[in-house]
Amino acid sequence: MRFHLIDRIDSWQPHQRITARKVTSVHEDHWIQTAEGPELPFGLILEALCQAGTWLVMLSTEHTQRAALLTVREATSPGPVRPGDTLVMEAHVVSRTEEAAVLDGTVTCDDRTVLEASGIMCALIDAEQLDDPADTARMAAQLLGTKVAA
Repeated sequence: MRFHLIDRIDSWQPHQRITARKVTSVHEDHWIQTAEGPELPFGLILEALCQAGTWLVMLSTEHTQRAALLTVREATSPGPVRPGDTLVMEAHVVSRTEEAAVLDGTVTCDDRTVLEASGIMCALIDAEQLDDPADTARMAAQLLGTKVAA
């Protein structure tokens, strides 16, 4: 079973930047209970940003490469995510080689920053090692709101 935290890709520029979103629901089962109510765990907010970065790599390479997380230099979460919030992930490439990419990014909800991360280092690997290229193309078309090429 795959764990997808991206519902839509709003915009992207090859090898430069991506903006994606995820609408949260009270019916998802990964909320943690706090005194203030349910919150999305920090790790899942970071994962959503990393998944946006992976989509940037896949779209930029016509689905031939995928990003595999190696390390994150720094990540902070200045605010909570609650059921019903829409996460907006924005990531941009700081540097890129044939073997790796480094991204920085933010996650916001209603213009309120809920995560900032820098130095997200990813290895660039052959996408076919992880997923069927046809499945990846179908998912990309769904996220972009386009039709899959025949």
